[in-house]
Amino acid sequence: MELCFATNNQHKIEEVKHLLGSQHHLRSLKEIGCLEELAEDQATIEGNSFQKAEYVFRKYGVACFADDSGVEVETLNGNPGVHSAYYAGPQRSHSDNMDLLLTNLKGVENRIAQFKTVITLITPTITRQFEGILKGTIQHEKKGMGGFGYDPIFIPIGFAKTLAEMTMEEKNAISHRAIAINQLAEFLLARGNATTKLK
Repeated sequence: MELCFATNNQHKIEEVKHLLGSQHHLRSLKEIGCLEELAEDQATIEGNSFQKAEYVFRKYGVACFADDSGVEVETLNGNPGVHSAYYAGPQRSHSDNMDLLLTNLKGVENRIAQFKTVITLITPTITRQFEGILKGTIQHEKKGMGGFGYDPIFIPIGFAKTLAEMTMEEKNAISHRAIAINQLAEFLLARGNATTKLK
C-alpha cells in the first residue's frame, strides 16, 4: 500500500520504514509536493496528530498518517507534553529543549516520565488513531549519540542506558513510536490494505 508519512524528519522516516517493512511504499511530504510547514497548534498530542493527517489528506488526496509525540514528566504535571518540540522556543532545538528540561528538574528526586506517540491514519474510508507509551525516567545528563529529541536523557524502565545509547534495532523493539507503528501495521494487514470501512 502507498502511504504518505506526514513528515520530512528523516530520522522518523528511517525508523518507520524499518518498522513497516517492504509491503508498504512510504512517501514523505516532500515526495508528494508538500513543502509547507504543517500546523501543530492543537492543545493535545492527539489533536496535533489528527490536524496534520487531515490537512495532508484533504489538500493532496493521498492516504496518509501523521504522528505527534511528546515527553510527559510526572512532577511537571505532564509537561513538556504537546509542547515538547518547541519547549525551549521556536527554534525547536533538541539540545535547548533537553537543557531546559534538565534545568527545570534540577534538585528534583521524582524523575518519572513517559514518551507518548499518537498516530492518525486517514484514508478515503478510515480515520483511526493509534497510541504508543514508553515509561521511564529522565536522567541528570545527556548520554549517547543516537536517536533524536529527548532520547539522550531518557532511560526506559528495565534498561540501564538511554534511548540515544541504543541501536536502532534495540530502540525499535521498545519505543513509543514503534508501539504505535506496529499497531498501524497490524491494522492495515488485518483490513487488507485498509479497504474496509471502519465502523
